[in-house]
Amino acid sequence: MFARHVTSVGSSFLPAWRSFYRPRHHLLTLAPPCPPTCSRHQLAGWTPRAAPGQFASGLAPWSPRFSSGAMNSDREPPPKRRKSSENQRRAPRDSSAHSSPARSPRRSSSSPEDAGRSSEIRREWEDLSHRYGHTLPAFDFSVMSYNILSQQLLRDNAYLYQHCRGGVLDWRHRFPNIIRELEQHSPDIMCLQEVQEDHYQDQIKPALESLGYHCEYKRRTGKKPDGCAVVFRRDRFTLVSCHPVEYYRRGVPLMDRDNVGLVALLEPVAPPGAAAARVCVANTHLLYNPRRGDIKLAQLGVLLAEVGRVARLADGSTCPVVLCGDFNSVPGSPLYSFIRERRLDYGGMAIGKVSGQEDSPRGQRLLNVPIWPPSLGVSQQCQYEERPSETNESESDVPAKAATHGPQIEHGLNLASVYSHYLKDGRKKEITTCHSKTAITVDYIFYSPAAGDVSVQSGRGAACDRGLLLLARLALVDEAVLQAANGLPTEHNSSDHLPLVARFRLQR
Repeated sequence: MFARHVTSVGSSFLPAWRSFYRPRHHLLTLAPPCPPTCSRHQLAGWTPRAAPGQFASGLAPWSPRFSSGAMNSDREPPPKRRKSSENQRRAPRDSSAHSSPARSPRRSSSSPEDAGRSSEIRREWEDLSHRYGHTLPAFDFSVMSYNILSQQLLRDNAYLYQHCRGGVLDWRHRFPNIIRELEQHSPDIMCLQEVQEDHYQDQIKPALESLGYHCEYKRRTGKKPDGCAVVFRRDRFTLVSCHPVEYYRRGVPLMDRDNVGLVALLEPVAPPGAAAARVCVANTHLLYNPRRGDIKLAQLGVLLAEVGRVARLADGSTCPVVLCGDFNSVPGSPLYSFIRERRLDYGGMAIGKVSGQEDSPRGQRLLNVPIWPPSLGVSQQCQYEERPSETNESESDVPAKAATHGPQIEHGLNLASVYSHYLKDGRKKEITTCHSKTAITVDYIFYSPAAGDVSVQSGRGAACDRGLLLLARLALVDEAVLQAANGLPTEHNSSDHLPLVARFRLQR
């Protein structure tokens, strides 16, 4: 991948920023990184499998309330947002100076004491391990998905962060906070989005390597400065293979955006004599534009095709999959349902409704049938196939061929969501991102559920031949909690997204 810069950030660097920042700032209040049922020695070893139990939960219909403002990270932002973004770019770099709009997070107090209280967010672990028994040997591991907010995108979209105190947005403040947060949770696998390349090369990668992690990175294509990273502990996993995924395809008009994905095949470090096992980890950041659901689905189709190829084992089965990222789609939306239900009937569907990001979508053009052309090399079942030029099939044959299958797409991965998207009371919606324009859920950790997993018990998923048991998850919060903390980023939480963290058990 890239050259290492360990000499610039190493064992002498980390204690320096720890001692400097920790006395002044207290990290968000959290339960211990490891759930009470998991001791630290279990993190490094093999533990027994747990027994099935009952879990009553379901996904109620999601009716999000959104405003039109959002991050201007696409090649062609909506015109209204472009004008607003350009006006706000005149503000000082890494700072904000104006009052926030209606219904946005309240402006931070000028009092350091008040600011400290307002930015404190409490999150607790939800332990699910008691729902399983202890029978077969297994391998427990943790996964984090986190959009850490590219500094360049923050500056380009300064109008989204008017509610923040100026120093909160400075990278010199944000970087130590982010590293400290990653170190506190200490996940075995991290899927990071909006990782700015220069910061990754000079600071983030060396810092994580000094903590015992191996890093893989894929920058967005074109002139975009950020990308996705898959990071894992060297003492817990070994890398079998890594596969960057570029959604930009020359000559395919639908695939003209610079988003990317990264797929890694990992093998747990097992004690001598233990059976070999593998886990496929995928990370992506899909297009933001709410009016281009067709592009989002095409990007997802390419990613699922690559995941299906990488996860396929010699006997034709599929190893467990963990799919993470910022999908720029809300729970219950057609794109979300496609991931969970493995099928989407999109006949007569407007492209602006695919992601559910807007209550009144402006993109009213209907999805084409098929959504993406055969020249993409991906079938409507999200599997790689030969292009028409390689099979003597013309593009004119596409509509007739699609008509035989109907306006639908499918994929072969059985995936459940770590989060239910509602808090324990079943009424308040979980939120993963919050800034001055909106508070919604767009970040997810999907996984292949094993027989007896909580998602299977509750009827929210079907068991996989080789799957994972969800042991615990770091609880999310609702919009009221984030509003009380003055939105995101805060003095202690240095992204406009919250990290998602889960613990799994891989059955042997």
